[in-house]
Amino acid sequence: MGEHEEKHEGSLMEKLAEKIHGHDSSSDSDNDKPSESSTKAKVFRLFGRERSVHHVFGGGKSADTFLWRNKKISAGVLGVATVIWVLFELLEYHLLTLVCHVLIFALVILFLWSNAYAFINKSPLCIPEVHIPKDPVIEFAEALRFESNLAFTVLRDIASGRDLKKFLYVIAGLWILSIVGSWCNFVTLFYLVFVLLHSVPVLYEKYEDKVDPFAEKAMHEIKKQCAVFNAKVLSKIPRGPSKEKNKD
Repeated sequence: MGEHEEKHEGSLMEKLAEKIHGHDSSSDSDNDKPSESSTKAKVFRLFGRERSVHHVFGGGKSADTFLWRNKKISAGVLGVATVIWVLFELLEYHLLTLVCHVLIFALVILFLWSNAYAFINKSPLCIPEVHIPKDPVIEFAEALRFESNLAFTVLRDIASGRDLKKFLYVIAGLWILSIVGSWCNFVTLFYLVFVLLHSVPVLYEKYEDKVDPFAEKAMHEIKKQCAVFNAKVLSKIPRGPSKEKNKD
């Protein structure tokens, strides 16, 4: 009986040891998982994004156009923008002149085609009615209103003097934009931005694994220079009393 009890106790101790060991190994594996996820989370992405480039651009038809998901549509949109730029910039067309010429050309073609169709088929040509849909116009107006209000809010926060760095960044950006605007007119600038939107995102999406490490080094260097500028210049600028001192 004593030997049987000793064997029984020994088997119980072995089972308990196996359970404790299994629990420790599972806890170690659980502890390893967050570290793996944290290393994955530490991967640098340009502009701090956590989503794909397609989702950054909205994930809809506009994103498909910018990223050349449908090459025919993207090429067509870029081609139309190029034609408009050539007409206004190289041929020096004016907007009203262009609209009138397009309407004259369309009306002449439709008039001749209607008469030819009626002469051949002995029945008048049915020209479809054109209506501007209501919902897309309202959605565009709402989006424009929202973005305009957001821009006004940001400008108000900047003008309030709460963030000196942001104020200087915006002033520098507007100054650079004014210099670029002096080099070319609005039509050319708009066309260049349009071409960049149709080229840079798709190239970045294709080579993001090579661009992100280089961008990470550049961002570290920029932050280092900004810290030096803050220590040598911004920190020496006198500021007014804080709100807490005023309350006291």
